[in-house]
Amino acid sequence: MDQFQKLTLLSENLDVEEGDSLINCSPKNKPQPTISYAKLPNGKSMPLLKSMITSVCENNCYYCAFRAGRDCQRASFTPDEMADTFTKLNNKNIAKGLFLSSGIAGSSVRIQDKIIDTAAILRKKLNYQGYMHLKIMPGAEFSQIENLMLYADRVSINLEAPNHERLSRLAPKKDFYDALYLRLSWAAQIRDNLMSFGSKRRKSPSITTQFVVGPSGESDYELLKTSVFLINTFRLARIYFMTFRPVLGTPLAETAPEDPLRGHRLYQSSFLMRDYGFHFEDFAFLPNGNLRLDRDPKQIWAEINLSESPLEINQASRSELLRIPGIGPKRVKLIIEYRQKNLIRTEEDLKKLGIPIEKSGKYLLLNGKRALRQLPLFAF
Repeated sequence: MDQFQKLTLLSENLDVEEGDSLINCSPKNKPQPTISYAKLPNGKSMPLLKSMITSVCENNCYYCAFRAGRDCQRASFTPDEMADTFTKLNNKNIAKGLFLSSGIAGSSVRIQDKIIDTAAILRKKLNYQGYMHLKIMPGAEFSQIENLMLYADRVSINLEAPNHERLSRLAPKKDFYDALYLRLSWAAQIRDNLMSFGSKRRKSPSITTQFVVGPSGESDYELLKTSVFLINTFRLARIYFMTFRPVLGTPLAETAPEDPLRGHRLYQSSFLMRDYGFHFEDFAFLPNGNLRLDRDPKQIWAEINLSESPLEINQASRSELLRIPGIGPKRVKLIIEYRQKNLIRTEEDLKKLGIPIEKSGKYLLLNGKRALRQLPLFAF
């Protein structure tokens, strides 16, 4: 089995945690390793090879395509093979960054060493200075995480569920607190030390985690409650929500797939808390603890809080402007800069600032007057 055949086996069932828009990168009639496109903070995208050291795994996570006992073809790389394969793709501009995870074969410590060794070869031997997102294995040692974070731009360990009870329905062999949560706290501690004392890399790595949405019966209330705790406690760069899709040959093969829109609403809510100043208490949950799917959470908040008391755009603070549907951080910056010299009086002024009047207008006052072109209240 050649390197690209291995990549195909290691990536075809690997859920996309960072980036989507999957493409195949090999010639026709050849094995096709999968590339995902990760969005960068500047709005651009980067082709990212997402693969594993090995798809052999001792864990029996009920949703996972690589779970122990599932009848499927497995593949493994040595650190040298993985580094060489990625370098070939990188030199051809097929993959500019690497996301490296693994199943657990032998022990978590053994596999974590292989991920570290791969990163060391790329950074030290092959002088690769591009983006690497490296996984922390459940049960990894503190010193291993320290070494890993010297090479990584981002690290992550997936909690998979919001608490121990929910995790037991997904991955009965994993200990939520000791194997997962403790390692996440270690990563935050190490990151803060790297920031305080300097590191061998140009900056300290960011940290993320991921939840599986759907099969454990968790509610959006539980997921977001845990999310806000993690964001506040560990300053996570973001939280990923993997919307469940059943895999043949697993205990959850007959479980219905989760609606992708639910994952989308969770992402929106998470970003509102991280970037827009929203609090957990700002979200309206249905009796079952989930968010509404028919409208985004920012729109729902504005309908409840601003429909009868619109904000004066010439006086509203940055935090207040961020709560208006259709207005994000870039538009807020433009509004604040514009009104230092001019009053915002008309729809034309809004158009100059790129503000969508149909979406934002009914929540705004323009120099004391409601925006002229308003939609009916609670229009859908």
